[in-house]
Amino acid sequence: MILIVTPNPALDLTYTVPDFRPHTGHRVTEVAAQAGGKGVNVTRVLTALGLPATAVLPLGGPTGTAVKAELTAAGLPFVPVRIAGETRRTVAVVDTEDATLLNEPGPHLTTAEWRRVVTETERLLPTAAVLVLSGSLPPGLPEDAYAELLTLAHRNRVPTLLDADGPALTTALAARPTLIKPNAAELRTATGLDDVPAAAAALIERGARAVVASLGPDGLYARDRDSAWRCSPPAPVRGNPTGAGDSCVAALAAGLLGGAGWPAVLPDAVALSAATVHHPRAGHFDTPTYHRLRATTTAHPA
Repeated sequence: MILIVTPNPALDLTYTVPDFRPHTGHRVTEVAAQAGGKGVNVTRVLTALGLPATAVLPLGGPTGTAVKAELTAAGLPFVPVRIAGETRRTVAVVDTEDATLLNEPGPHLTTAEWRRVVTETERLLPTAAVLVLSGSLPPGLPEDAYAELLTLAHRNRVPTLLDADGPALTTALAARPTLIKPNAAELRTATGLDDVPAAAAALIERGARAVVASLGPDGLYARDRDSAWRCSPPAPVRGNPTGAGDSCVAALAAGLLGGAGWPAVLPDAVALSAATVHHPRAGHFDTPTYHRLRATTTAHPA
C-alpha cells in the first residue's frame, strides 16, 4: 500500500472559461468540484492505475465534509483527521491554452491536531510500502513537520517520496528522503542555482538520496549519486497543466513500489503527466494518451 499524507487538502473548483482574460467579465461554461490538494490527486491517480493507496487528511468544517463525501463517492481510500478549522478551497480557471490558479492558504492546524495526523501516519506505516508526503504545510505547522514523518518512515524501513517546496522541502532534507520532486522554480529557490544538474546535485549533498526535477514541457531530469537521466515527451502537449506534477509523483511512487529503475520510471512519469494535461481536471488522465505516449517515450543518460 502507498500511504499519502496531505497536510493541506482542499475542495478543488474548476471553472471552464473559453478565451479567459483578466479584468473583464466571463460566462463559465462548466463547473466541477472535487476533493483536491496534491496528495489527494496522487491518491486518485494511483487508484485509477489499480494500485493500493490511502490518503491521510486533516479535514474540518462544511468544506471538509464536502471533501469526505466526494472521496467516498469516488471510492478513494482515506483516513480523515478531524480539525476545528475550515478546509480550504482552490479555484482553477481553465481555458483552451492553460489554467489560472487561486489557492487559499488553508486552516491553522494546532499542535494537538498535527499530533493526530502523526499518530494516524505512524499507525499505518507498518502496512505501507511507500510513504508520499505531498503539498504545502498549512499555517501553524513547524517547518520540520515533514522531517518528523520522514524519520518515522525510516524507522519502519519505508521508502519516502517528498513533493514540497520552500522551507518544508529544505528543512526535510536532513531527514534523508528517498526521493524528492521539485519543479524548476522550486529547485532554484531551494539552491539559488539556475543550472538544473548542479542544483539537483546540491540537494543530494544536503540529504536527498535522489532528485527528479520536473521541467514542464522539457520533461524530467533525474539524478542520484550514481547516475543522471533525462526524459521528455515526444511532442509538446497543450491543455490544463493543473495536477500534472501530481501524476508525475504517482508514477514515481509506483516506481518505488515496484523497485523499477530510471529507464522504466521516467517514461511512465512523463507519459502520465502529459496525459493529465489532456484531461480538464487534476487527478485524472486521458487513458489513450497515456498508453500512446508510454509506448513512444524513452529515457536517456544525461
